[in-house]
Amino acid sequence: MTINNDDVIKWLQTYDQVITENKDYLTDLDSIIGDADHGANMHRGFQAVVTKLPGVQDKDIGSIFKTVGMTLLSTVGGAGGPLYSTLFIQAGNRLNGKMELTLSDWAEALEAANNGIIRLGKAAVGDKTMVDALTPAVQTLLDASKDGTSFEEALHLSADAAKKGMESTIPLVARKGRASYLGERSAGHQDPGATSSYLLLKTAADVWTKE
Repeated sequence: MTINNDDVIKWLQTYDQVITENKDYLTDLDSIIGDADHGANMHRGFQAVVTKLPGVQDKDIGSIFKTVGMTLLSTVGGAGGPLYSTLFIQAGNRLNGKMELTLSDWAEALEAANNGIIRLGKAAVGDKTMVDALTPAVQTLLDASKDGTSFEEALHLSADAAKKGMESTIPLVARKGRASYLGERSAGHQDPGATSSYLLLKTAADVWTKE
């Protein structure tokens, strides 16, 4: 199985719908430990992304990702804008010229994306950020690409790993971002950025493995 540019467009369109459905949930999470705007910001950003997709649907996947990243940078407020912009731009840089993705392409692109986020946010696993969801998902994809796991199975395994990483943020005390201002009071609450990151990978698994 490979993923083509049409599949990527469908994933992004579906993620916009998922964010719309979860906008209030993400904002509720963010109201407890952040600025109460993550859902609204992500919704605004991906609504803008969807309007740009018809203009890039015939482009290579790297170009599509970089267009998404630049759109998010200009439309998403708060910390989420630069972080999600970095995710797509760094992934796009790894996918320059590609019209189809293999499992190893996807794993390496997400690894580059996650590394970019780590550099920008100076965050590590355990800091209660989106890195807690992305890092285990990336490692799962890299392992799967070496083990001969099918692309379909690897997508679901990576979404499961992201979900566990997201849930692992609940007991953590935040060490980065607005949530870190709360100190011990940030414990007991799920990180909104880890949640939207999980939803991104779950949507990829759902869209790309449907018959």
